[in-house]
This record gives sequence, C-alpha cells and structure tokens, in this order.
Amino acid sequence: MTENTPKRPLVCALVYDGLCLFEFGIAAEVFGLPRPEFDTWYDFKTVAVDDGPCRAFGGLSLTSDHGLEALEDASLIIVPGWRGADEPVPRPLVEALQRAHGRGVRLASICSGVFVLAAAGLLEGRQATTHWRYATKLQDSYPSLRVDADVLYIDEGGVLTSAGSASGLDLCLHIVRQDFGVEVANEVAKRLVLPAHREGGQAQYIPRPMPRERGGQIAKLLDKVRLRLNEDWGVDRMADEAGLSPRTLLRRFVEATGESPKAWILSERLARARELLESSDIGLDDLTLACGIGAPETLRHHFRKRFGTSPMQYRARFRPRV
Repeated sequence: MTENTPKRPLVCALVYDGLCLFEFGIAAEVFGLPRPEFDTWYDFKTVAVDDGPCRAFGGLSLTSDHGLEALEDASLIIVPGWRGADEPVPRPLVEALQRAHGRGVRLASICSGVFVLAAAGLLEGRQATTHWRYATKLQDSYPSLRVDADVLYIDEGGVLTSAGSASGLDLCLHIVRQDFGVEVANEVAKRLVLPAHREGGQAQYIPRPMPRERGGQIAKLLDKVRLRLNEDWGVDRMADEAGLSPRTLLRRFVEATGESPKAWILSERLARARELLESSDIGLDDLTLACGIGAPETLRHHFRKRFGTSPMQYRARFRPRV
C-alpha cells in the first residue's frame, strides 16, 4: 500500500460458541470476499468472542487468529445472530463494544445480534429492529428501545440493526452503498444475484395472529365472517349474529381478538388477499370484490401501509412459478 492508497476500512465479524452460520456468512460474503474489480475494498477479520474453537450449528467448529483486541482497529463491527435472546453477553465483549462505540466505530447487528448491542447499552432511546419472532421479547427486555418489527433494517448512524436473517444482506448492501456509492453496491448485489434494494419490510412475512378465544359466541362469529368476507359486516349485524348487544359485542370482541371489529375484519380481508395473490392469477378487480375490500386503489393503500409493498410486488415474490 502506497502513501496515496486510501486506507481500507476494517470490518470485524464476531464468532462465538453457538454461532449462527448464515448470518456470519453474510458478513464474510459481502465484506470479506476479495473484489479485485474495485480500486479499494474492505479488510476483513473474524474475531472470536470465546476461547477455543467456536462450535456452530451443523456440527462445524471455527477457529480465529483474532480475539477481541482486534476490535481496537475496526471501522465496522458485525454482530451475527446471537446464540439466544436469553443468553448473557460476556462482560469483555460488552466492554469492547462500548469502547468501540466511544471511538466512533460503526456497530451493526443481524437478526438476534441486536440483543448483544442492547445488552451493551448501545441502543438506549434508539430505534432498532430484529427478526419479527424476537421483536416482542426485545421490547419487553429493553423498554427504552423503540422496536420496529416491520422494516428490513434501521440505520441510526453509529448503530445499525437488521431484521430476520436474510435482511442482513440488505443492511450490508446499505453499508456498502454508504461507503463506496450506489454503483459499487449495485455491482455487489449483481454478484450476489440480489436486487440492489428490496421493496417492503418483514411485515409481509409475519403470519396473522390467532384469536385468543377458542370457543363461544365470538369464535363462532369469527368463523362466519371469514366465510363471507365479501359481505358488509357492521357492528349491528355482528351483534345480531352473535346474539349480543352492540356494546357487549364490542367488549367481548376486543377481549377475544385484541382488536376492534373494524380492525380485525380489515386484517382478515388483507390475509385473504395475500392467500389469493399467492395461490391464483385472479385480477385485482375480482380479488378486491372477493375480499370485501371494494376497489383496487383501496387494496393498494392498505397493502402498502400494512406490508410495505404493493399487491403485484407481493404476488411476484410469493406466487409459485410452474
């Protein structure tokens, strides 16, 4: 390296006993793979959190030439999915990350790696995301965080977090885009056979919640509404079907589902729309009528708001190709 050669940013990816291989592989693939097509690229180090070989899922073990001391020279530290949301984070790792953050080093987590950053106190008062399965656990464990489970990643400047496993690729491409520009990030995406920027968030992958009530008048009503989502379901009609007063219906409905009748019906109609988009080639006009949503414009509005994508983009992503 000559005096005029720009310094290569050092990316350090953590490994530990119980390593999530896929998340680590994302960091190694994006930042560690040699890319001679570019004038400059990252340096990459694998940094062991634990002593000895680090056992990973699938019966593999990894060793590293570097310990936590290597983080002293890092420009970016990647925390792959942690070994468990309830697993304690070793104090030496917490202190190393805190020192790095104090020096202005960027810290990025993939999936459940966010629990490491949270345990180090680096997400206090910040927005963060993680896999939708861990979102409630994260929020309950760290109430000062503002957890957004609908997005693919969040960039808070010095601290970045990504959602479920594959979202780590989106976050890493975002970092490349910041460091080397759009054209370089697009070339990396092409080599990975990925879109340079994915539409939407992980809300589109979250299964709809099950009603809390398994029997009784409300459960029977819910089953009836699901069979006739294309019909008009006002509170008075629903109360009549359940044999309850409107006031009692509203109270019991919220107790059973956690939502108002209006919100629950919209969720069911959107869930039905997703099913039809995945399983059929039905046009939007007929689809909206079948779901009771009314018009394609209304469906597009609610789909974008709820899932962060359009109905047609959703179909393109999830409709099986034959």
